Amino acid sequence: MTPQPTGRILPTADGVDLVLTRLIRGNIQDVWASITESDRTARWFGRWEGDAAPGSTIRVQLGFEEGTPWSDARIETCDPPERLAITTLDAAGNWYLEVALAAHGDHTELTFVQHRENTDGAGEIGPGWEYYLDNLIASREGTAVPNFEDYYPSMQQHYLDQAEQLPGSR
Repeated sequence: MTPQPTGRILPTADGVDLVLTRLIRGNIQDVWASITESDRTARWFGRWEGDAAPGSTIRVQLGFEEGTPWSDARIETCDPPERLAITTLDAAGNWYLEVALAAHGDHTELTFVQHRENTDGAGEIGPGWEYYLDNLIASREGTAVPNFEDYYPSMQQHYLDQAEQLPGSR
């Protein structure tokens, strides 16, 4: 089945937010472990090393990117098991990312937000986060890793259209 884009680009006072949600089978503590424990993040995003405490910087190896590069990430907020906010620091610039979890019976709703100054790159960034969140679900369910080619470029237009519809878009 071809994945469908679900993300939204929403205007904010300081720019835009790229927002994606997923309903994940499992309790909130287990989903929290999937996004915070290095051996589990390695299954869908990348392993990390360092002192994982608010204000500290960890190193993340991007396990599903070409060349598996390393990136620094500063932990801004860590409120287990409900909220994690980090700022990545690498050649792509500084990206402020947040994940919020909410329990819903035997499922957990995950809301991912990337705070951005503008919509530049939305056509590439949005499909990337769709891929990674579906990869998270696959890692938890023991299913095959998604194929990135199913996400990009096919989802690109979804994000470009949203960016174009925002007030002040070029």
